[in-house]
Amino acid sequence: MQQRGVGSGLRVAAWVLVPLGLVLGLGGIGYLLTNYQGATVMSEAMEPTYRPGERLVIESIDAGEIRRGDVVLVRVPDRYQDRPVLQRVIGMGGDHVVCDGNQITVNGKPVDEPYVMRGEVNPATGPYDVQVPDGRLFLLGDHRGNSNDSRFFLDEQSGSVATSGVLGRVQKGFTVPAVLVAGASGSC
Repeated sequence: MQQRGVGSGLRVAAWVLVPLGLVLGLGGIGYLLTNYQGATVMSEAMEPTYRPGERLVIESIDAGEIRRGDVVLVRVPDRYQDRPVLQRVIGMGGDHVVCDGNQITVNGKPVDEPYVMRGEVNPATGPYDVQVPDGRLFLLGDHRGNSNDSRFFLDEQSGSVATSGVLGRVQKGFTVPAVLVAGASGSC
């Protein structure tokens, strides 16, 4: 009877574990590439939260995963030269959004907005009172004095945009290796 060496067990384990590791690793990378994309901020509309040149990770989400307060990357036909833009979700389908010029309320409750750039609000916008249609979102930039957002389109379905236009949600504090972000990046 021939005795097997200690190394033969390691070789068998390597033949099993190395391919398994490759499959899991490639699957993880595939998951990242299909569920996340990189984007570079191109405007000042979301300052002070996000500044021009900042690189963000955007997670693909379904309409049912969108929440008030999310910063979303959205593409709106016939707006923004068909480029995706970053904006914050203020109201969702069925919400009653009111602004008296200073304070925003959603469904009668004041919205705390510590992220808003303090200072001048765009003088072209005034008070508004809108009911957000079902399947749509009311979106604002954090730099209200420099954001072309739902306030400027109030005649078009209360300024709202379709949830189907949402390309994804910004992931705060989420890091992906720069190579992956660079490989799938766009601008917003």
